[in-house]
Amino acid sequence: MITPLDIQNKEFKKSFRGYREPEVDQFLDDIIDDYEKLYKENIELKDKILVLSDQIKYYNNLEKTLKDTLIVAQSTADEVVSSARQKAEVIIDDAEMTSKKLIDAADDDVRNIRKKYEYLKKEIFIFKTRYKSFIEAQLITLDEFYSEIESKDINMEEYKNSDDYIEETKEVDLKSEYIDLDKNIDDLGA
Repeated sequence: MITPLDIQNKEFKKSFRGYREPEVDQFLDDIIDDYEKLYKENIELKDKILVLSDQIKYYNNLEKTLKDTLIVAQSTADEVVSSARQKAEVIIDDAEMTSKKLIDAADDDVRNIRKKYEYLKKEIFIFKTRYKSFIEAQLITLDEFYSEIESKDINMEEYKNSDDYIEETKEVDLKSEYIDLDKNIDDLGA
């Protein structure tokens, strides 16, 4: 490549009818100035190209790094989402198991309460039946006693003053207490 110095040092041979030397020199001087400007501009542009090329490399590296970072961030986000879903499933499974245990325990409690209720109903029925049988037996005994008294033609006045009458009256009082107790038990729902 021709440099401005090459143009400036170029010497032409002289001939008889050649160009005018001052005009050629002036023209060469103008070319040297323009060429020198272009040459310097070319060097500056090459330097700028190098700088810009370095910047492009830097930005390409930065772009690659950002892409890699985005890929890592995406995979991390995917892992976090996956982990969160797994944890959510575990929590839901635990909650379902806990609720099932609570429901089973409540069902067992209800069954036990029903068994106790049925047992108490049976016990009250048995007690009521026994108590009723006892009262009926006492009434039968009392009826037999009064029929025996009537059959013997015992004078009631004499009998009232006797110790037997006083004992029987106590028994009748006890029986009336039992009857009151039975009414109370009936009031309880038995």
